[in-house]
Order: sequence, then structure tokens, then C-alpha cells
Amino acid sequence: MNQIATSSVPLDQLGRSLRDLRISLTDQCNLRCGYCMPAEVFHSGYPFLKNSEQLSFEEILRVVKVFVSCGGKKVRLTGGEPLLRKDIPELVGSLKEIEGLEEVALTTNGLLLPKYAEELAEVGLDRITLSLDALNDATFQKMSGRGVGVDRVLEGMSCAAEVGLPVKVNAVIIKGMNEEEVLPLAEFFRGRSEILRFIEFMDVGNCNGWSSEQVYSAKEILADIESRYALEAVEPNYIGEVARRYKYCDGAGEVGIIASVTQPFCRACNRARLSADGKLFTCLFASNGLDLRSVLRGGGDLEATLRRAWGAREDRYSEIRGNVKEEKIEMSYIGG
Repeated sequence: MNQIATSSVPLDQLGRSLRDLRISLTDQCNLRCGYCMPAEVFHSGYPFLKNSEQLSFEEILRVVKVFVSCGGKKVRLTGGEPLLRKDIPELVGSLKEIEGLEEVALTTNGLLLPKYAEELAEVGLDRITLSLDALNDATFQKMSGRGVGVDRVLEGMSCAAEVGLPVKVNAVIIKGMNEEEVLPLAEFFRGRSEILRFIEFMDVGNCNGWSSEQVYSAKEILADIESRYALEAVEPNYIGEVARRYKYCDGAGEVGIIASVTQPFCRACNRARLSADGKLFTCLFASNGLDLRSVLRGGGDLEATLRRAWGAREDRYSEIRGNVKEEKIEMSYIGG
């Protein structure tokens, strides 16, 4: 019988190691952003996961411990909206106790941060990634689908800052919808502690109506900012960093651009994703996931399963997207 080495870091078919794990805690959200969870699809009668179908915190911790044993360093909690899951600070605190795990972050729309920011900081959360696609109220409400004002998101961001939580802000830019927000967002976050990152509209899932004509490219985003401010490219912080970073030449901080469509970064991708019901996906654009919940609840060898799955990985969707016709898992299910 072949023995699986547990001391080495597994590499996939393109020589990429497993560094980051993004864990969806729920497939539900309190917003209905069109590029993730459009209201016409995710209505009140939509069959969201039952509590019994979701991984328990204990099961999530078991997965993360195995992930770390395979060389993993960073965990990001996502959704849906992760703060809708009860007792999130308890999970964060338990994750922070895992030896070898270097960072625990959380992605949120910010609406529940006034309630949870202080407690999350107390249990050691390392960072928050906040979604904010526009500063103009009408544009934001159109994109978020719930009539929520920008002030609610900014309030949550301020609560995070007040308790010392570092914040990165992600803005998805869609041509014909919010490209006029690029410069106002850049101006607003210049000189602030929060780091702004623009994201090209990606074809994650099947229900967001994506077309290449709607992609406002990294080149266009950069040109908008440089029409007013001088920028200089910055070296990545680490191998596999998805955002191309630029610093303002006048010293007013930095801005990043994530360009999965026009500047694919598949060859350095070291991320896996775990859905709320325990399916492991090795690509954001995957069609199928590996059922780890059955392994967890059936007494299987979780580490061997994870190592085999990563070792077989050859995903590079963004490099070959024009040749891929399969339906993909939805962003609201897999997490961003």
C-alpha cells in the first residue's frame, strides 16, 4: 500500500502549494448584490442550506488543523455574509489557537460590524475585508439590491477602525453600472488606513449575467486614477498575492487592482475554498467540489483526502476561460 507523506507540503500538478483556505460559513446574505446573489434568483423561497447541512465549528476546526499540517498559513471566513452565522467570535478565537496558522481574516459587507467588531478584535481577528462598490447612494443601492445606504457600510468600517482592526476595501467595477465610482473611491481612501482594491467583474457562477463587454479592465481603472494622481507599481508582499499594488507618488498610501479576467494569475494561485456544507473547491470557477463533510462524519482520513485532492489539482480557469463551457458553482455558495 502506498503511504502518503504527511511531513511534506503537497504540490499540485503545476507545482503550486496550498497556502490560503477560504471558508464559507453560510450561503445566506442580508444583501442581494447582482454579481453574487441577485434578488431575482435568491428570493425568499430559495432553498438555502439547513443548519444540519452546514459544517459545525468543530468540523471546521478539524479541517483547518489538517490544512495547516499541509502547509496552510491563512484562513479567511466568507459567506454569503459570515456574520449571519451565530457565535462567529467563538470560532475566530478557536482558530487563533491553532499552532502554525498565521492569519485569520473575515470578508463582510460591514452591516453587522457595529455589533461584532469589538468582540472580533478581542479574540484576535487579524483583518477584515469590506465590500463597497460605490460611494454614491443610488449606485450602491442598485448594486446591493436592498435599499441600504452607504452610510451603513461606512459605519461598520469605522467601528472596525475604532477597535484597531486593519481593513481592506474591495470594490467590484462593472462597466455601465459603477465605473464612474473609480475616481471617487480612490479619492476617498487616499491617505486613510484602509487599503482600497478594485476588482474586475468576474464570471463566477451562472446567474450574474456576466459578459466580457461588462468588464471594466485593470488598464481602464488604472488610467482613471492616473488621470489625477501619479502612481508607482509596488512589488508583491508574497508569492500568489492576487492584487497588483500601486503606491501614490505623493505618499498618500496605496491602491490595488485584482484583474482575474484581463491579467490572469492562475500560475501563482495557492487558494482552496470550503463551502458551508463542506465541499472543497480548488478553483473559484469550479463546477464540482470534493465532499469533505462525508469524510468528517464518516470517519475517513481527512488529511490523506486533502493531500490527494490538492495533488491532483490542475486548475487554471482564467487562462483558458474561452474554452470552458461547463456551469460553475455560484459565488454566494463558494465564497469570494
